[in-house]
Amino acid sequence: MSLTEESTQASLPHTASRKINTAALVTYLSLGGLAFAVLQSLVAPALSTIGKDLGASTADAAWVLTAYLLSAAVLTPILGRLGDMVGKRKILIIVLSLLLVGTLTAALAPNLGVLIAARALQGAAGAIMPLSIGIVRDELPKDKISTTIGLLSAVFGIGAGVGIVAAGPIVEHLSWHWLFWLPLVLVVIALIGVIFGMPESPVKTPGRLDILGAGILTVALISLLLAISDGQSWGWASPKTLGLLALGVVALVVFVVAELRVEEPLIDMRLTRVRGVWTAHVVALVFGFAMFGTFVLVPTLLQLPVATGYGFGSSVSEAGLFLLPTVVMMVVLGPLAGIMVRKWNAKAPMLLGGILLTLAFLLPAISHGHTWQIIVSGMLTGAGIGLALAAASNAIVDNVPAQQTGEAIGVNTIARTIGSSIGTAVIAAIISSNSTPEGLPTDNAFTIGFGICTAVAVLAILAAALSPSTRRHSQPGPTPVAGKREAASK
Repeated sequence: MSLTEESTQASLPHTASRKINTAALVTYLSLGGLAFAVLQSLVAPALSTIGKDLGASTADAAWVLTAYLLSAAVLTPILGRLGDMVGKRKILIIVLSLLLVGTLTAALAPNLGVLIAARALQGAAGAIMPLSIGIVRDELPKDKISTTIGLLSAVFGIGAGVGIVAAGPIVEHLSWHWLFWLPLVLVVIALIGVIFGMPESPVKTPGRLDILGAGILTVALISLLLAISDGQSWGWASPKTLGLLALGVVALVVFVVAELRVEEPLIDMRLTRVRGVWTAHVVALVFGFAMFGTFVLVPTLLQLPVATGYGFGSSVSEAGLFLLPTVVMMVVLGPLAGIMVRKWNAKAPMLLGGILLTLAFLLPAISHGHTWQIIVSGMLTGAGIGLALAAASNAIVDNVPAQQTGEAIGVNTIARTIGSSIGTAVIAAIISSNSTPEGLPTDNAFTIGFGICTAVAVLAILAAALSPSTRRHSQPGPTPVAGKREAASK
């Protein structure tokens, strides 16, 4: 048997020779992904409360969110690659253990420093997404893969929405510490399930971790995300912001050049040349922007006093309830996207998702003075996110070899994380720069904010339109880099 045949055979699922409880496996993976996504967004509405309780300024309290995003962006590709190398289940156990320790520490945190450190530990769970999708590809029958990936992708969007919805009632009726105690239950169940109810994946690509590449990527991502997250408070034209942006861009260029030269790269940059891959990354970036853009715009608009003439006078809890239609549509449309992928391809649901998202923001950009407009916008947003993010993950799986699923999905997750950071920063800047002397956002702030989200959503339509209509790796085999990794391991 040739090396290529052996590699291809090793890359295919081994479910025929092993009995796997599919329902249990998907449940454990879903719970882990749900916990990560909930923890990502749950603290955002409570930052001011946390800051007051711990005696910290709003700017300092914002590090509770920033630390999480930085850690997730840096560790996701590293842990995803390690999962491909030594076994996805092993790394998933480590990731869930870090999430468990980080969440428990956050719940007990006596000061802001400990809480920020705990959030950095939690951020390691960003690797749950690439590891979970890799496990699904390795373990499940082919006819169930696309639907299951759709479900897992929807869970990440659902978790983010649930976090925003639940934050208000938890803080109002309990305390901010319960923002961590409640998700901790999900983490414990997921970890126990993975340890005792999940076999190790048979698909591995032994090799060496690209330490130099990991270091350069860390510098690039930290510099870019710090500039994006804190640029508003520092000033977008300040030397610190511009310096970090420049450093991030230069480091990113150096990283790409270095990865093209090493034999076993952290991220195979050749994969990003594949049309089905880079278009999926653009879609993930846009939807990350849009998702967190709406999570900032809608609750802020709803909580403004009715006396402003455009606010709805809702409480934090009531404002969160307006996002329930968004969450419900994610639940329904995520698995449906998987069915569409299996029947046709990933392009159709990505394109439809981009169109729905554009309409979701176009409606309130034109007028947002009535409750029904907010509800319909939320439903369209949820439908678009459910379809497009699930399809983007499936597009990655369809266009990369099984041996490189973890690293490719890891890059897609980073794109979504960066998009979330940019969306939050841009919308926050728009609101702060269009405020009354009393500090309340003007009606024009929301018109501009929804308008910018509309323009960004159009990019998702364009990227989806450029994505291929055929599946590149319906029977996955090794790319040149994957082939070298296989050869090195023999």
